[in-house]
Amino acid sequence: MKYLTLVFGITIVCLSYINVQAQILNTSLTITVRDELGNTVTGAELQLFENEEDYLKEKNVAFSGVSDSKGVVKLKKLKAISYYIIVRKDDKDNGGGGERIGALEEGKFNKATVIIQ
Repeated sequence: MKYLTLVFGITIVCLSYINVQAQILNTSLTITVRDELGNTVTGAELQLFENEEDYLKEKNVAFSGVSDSKGVVKLKKLKAISYYIIVRKDDKDNGGGGERIGALEEGKFNKATVIIQ
């Protein structure tokens, strides 16, 4: 009986740790914006949408940001889903390809590169 109590206790502690770890590690996404030559793009405006309808109508933006001096946008506390994305700078955008980011891994630091042209 003591053995079962010990195993049960250890199991509870392990499950609690997993739950706490999932809460501590937020799902995040780092997006690098590049032009058609592969150069990073500073000042590109980015919008993420949770579904295709919002993406097509460009409403209900879930997250947005502007690429920094290294062409990077960092987003935190995202849902572990696939997002639709619009990236624009001047007369360039990501239309015609790369409009959707694959499903993010929950509790992980996800990365993507978006090409604008």
